[in-house]
Amino acid sequence: MKAIRFEAYGGPDVLELVDIDTPTVGDQEVLVEVKAIGVNYADIARREGKYVVPTPLPFMPGAEVAGIITEVGKDVKRYKPGMRVVSLIESAGYAEYVNLHEMALAPIPDGVDFVNAVALPLQGQTAYHILKTMGRLEKGETVLVHAAAGGVGAIAVQLAKIFGAGKIIATASSAEKLAHAKEMGADHVVNYTEEGWELKVRELTDGKGVDVALEMVGGDIFRKTLKCLAPFGRVVVFGAASGESSPLLAGELMRRNQSVIGFFLPQIMKNYDMYQASFKELLGFIESGDLALTIGGTYRLEEAADVHRLMQGRKTMGKLVLVP
Repeated sequence: MKAIRFEAYGGPDVLELVDIDTPTVGDQEVLVEVKAIGVNYADIARREGKYVVPTPLPFMPGAEVAGIITEVGKDVKRYKPGMRVVSLIESAGYAEYVNLHEMALAPIPDGVDFVNAVALPLQGQTAYHILKTMGRLEKGETVLVHAAAGGVGAIAVQLAKIFGAGKIIATASSAEKLAHAKEMGADHVVNYTEEGWELKVRELTDGKGVDVALEMVGGDIFRKTLKCLAPFGRVVVFGAASGESSPLLAGELMRRNQSVIGFFLPQIMKNYDMYQASFKELLGFIESGDLALTIGGTYRLEEAADVHRLMQGRKTMGKLVLVP
């Protein structure tokens, strides 16, 4: 089968199209013919050797796959050949076939296609659990969503509305992206590249601040996001795209009973019941039309390097998908 692999850390050019053996299934695994692959910033961090956990070489990136089961191991009980499934995995998704443990799978409803399904495992689950599990969003509360035109952000804006947020404030870096955030359901939009954006956020809350904020940049954005928090407010940190550390003085939080909460999706994946329940709910939102996913483009597997360049150039909106 064909797959994408890199043998050294570096830029997009280290991604190589290779021919390798099709994987064999273990007793509790299934073999999936891949129909869609989600592309994520985590794939870029892996390629650059900057991911939150070590990336061994050689390495095949790809954490999101959707496809059709072609073979099942002898102890597999839940799935059969021909079933349409989607999964979040640690690696090796940039390929024509993957072998997956049955506990990592979720069935795709008839009303959801492969491309939309594969846009959910990482960004959808992340947005869901940041808001609901970690952010403990309650009905009527105000939410601040950074990078609201991106994969996690666009879903988070919609889920915040579904979960009953009273006000959703979205930030983005351009007029086009701000307009897209509005289309997704944001009540107010703010350009975070403009000086004093945090003051604008506070004005939009009549000085009270936001109850839940989603933050994945770090550095100056993190520090200014803290200034946007209401008493008892929660910042959920799920990345550090700037590469800058974010020193935190506990006294700043103590004075207003505020919280900074870390989020790492693999910990959710270890809880099978929680992982499956949120997957089912998210897929149901798509099937019912309550959640609309923005697909920024579909590309052939061999175009993986070009897709990484597009993503790093921050010129895209929505989910980028590879198709074998």
